[in-house]
Amino acid sequence: MHIFGKILGTFFGFLVGGPFGAIFGLFLGHQFDKARRLKLAGFNSGFGSGPSQSERQAEFFKAAYAVMGHVAKAKGQVTPEEIQLATTMMERMNLHGELRRAAQEAFREGKERDFPLETVLERVRISAGERFDLMQFFLELQISAAFADGELHPSERDVLHKVARGLGFSSEQLEQRLKMQEAAFRFQHGGAFGGHSKGGQSHRSSDGWQQASSASQLSDAYKLLGIDSNSDAKKVKRAHRKLMNEHHPDKLMAKGLPPEMMNVAKEKAQEIQSAYDLIKKAKGF
Repeated sequence: MHIFGKILGTFFGFLVGGPFGAIFGLFLGHQFDKARRLKLAGFNSGFGSGPSQSERQAEFFKAAYAVMGHVAKAKGQVTPEEIQLATTMMERMNLHGELRRAAQEAFREGKERDFPLETVLERVRISAGERFDLMQFFLELQISAAFADGELHPSERDVLHKVARGLGFSSEQLEQRLKMQEAAFRFQHGGAFGGHSKGGQSHRSSDGWQQASSASQLSDAYKLLGIDSNSDAKKVKRAHRKLMNEHHPDKLMAKGLPPEMMNVAKEKAQEIQSAYDLIKKAKGF
């Protein structure tokens, strides 16, 4: 906890102005503590002075893990699944040594009670240069963290709405992304194409079970692309093209995505492509 500024501000404020001075001093001390926390967490690149590409990428990286920790803390206690998600993310990004320690430290910072979420998100927007694709990637990363245990807690949803607003997304846009991510979660954990089960068996004795499983996965594929099952070939292709354009790893990299997050972007693009391939096969185009 960072309360040094609050204590000093309250003390000197009371000496100068009594109870009202103490309140004002508490406010000033709180602002001092927030600034100090940002500096200690590494969120002090000084965007107004024109940071370099590498500095913006470092800022984005640290902010992503810090907000991830904040989302994980939303339920009051970080669960083993959420800690595992952070670890899994680090492994997917192939983080080792100093980078891994930086991610762990940022995650811990995000769990602090007085974590300055709004300030960090504002810096992310400035760092991203208002690039929609980058901020969308950032938001989707947080949504993935919230779905670590396969469900979304109401308090996590509330925090995600704050994150979305801080990044410039509407509530409707967030809810749409939540539906898509929920479908993506089921799509990822529902077995591979071709009827493979979680136990590794290629077929079940019950054709009805296979058909139901295939239908469920196809339904999730549509939701993952943000369309319904009645969509014609033109609409399916348009949705696929739009999402692939937004999530193309090389384009994201060119816009400032940290190189450590390239693998995550590739996996997302592959997920979109897999859903599209399944729909394309089902519709016969």
